[in-house]
Amino acid sequence: MAKLTRWTIHGERVVDDTRRARLSIASVELPDGVRFEQYVIRAPRSAMVAVLDDRQRLLLMRRHRFVFDRWVWELPGGYVDDEEEPAVCAAREVEEETGWRPGDVEPLLTFQPWVGSADAENLLFLSRSAKHIGAPTDVNEAEQVAWIPLVEARELVYSGEIAGAGTVIAVLELIAREARGEL
Repeated sequence: MAKLTRWTIHGERVVDDTRRARLSIASVELPDGVRFEQYVIRAPRSAMVAVLDDRQRLLLMRRHRFVFDRWVWELPGGYVDDEEEPAVCAAREVEEETGWRPGDVEPLLTFQPWVGSADAENLLFLSRSAKHIGAPTDVNEAEQVAWIPLVEARELVYSGEIAGAGTVIAVLELIAREARGEL
């Protein structure tokens, strides 16, 4: 494999390090010799579950995201704890945030949402069933929990009411799989 466009990292200094993210500044050199500094964010892995029922409805949460001050629909999910299996984390988060216990959880896909500046691996899972076990135990997560038909979820992506990368990717992947007859 050619290495003609590989960037060289001369060093990286930590600016802030918390449980949820490490912010650093990397000293980088481009292949043409240009050097600059760039902020880098390193976050723990996160896991989300697209829970579909037998009527092709997706379990979503409506919540406020203060960073860009909007109400959006999202899949349940959260950060994977040290030594925790991502699928176990994903299922736990569904229960805590929605009050629904997902059935079998299988890998859907993995992605990095912001590859130019962050290392924040996102693991998406799929569950094809869920059982209601009660009210959500984490009252800070969702204003509303609802089963949204997959077709309507796609419209929420286009209208901007689903804005988070993980949920957008999951909805579009599920729509594509449905079109191919794989759901």
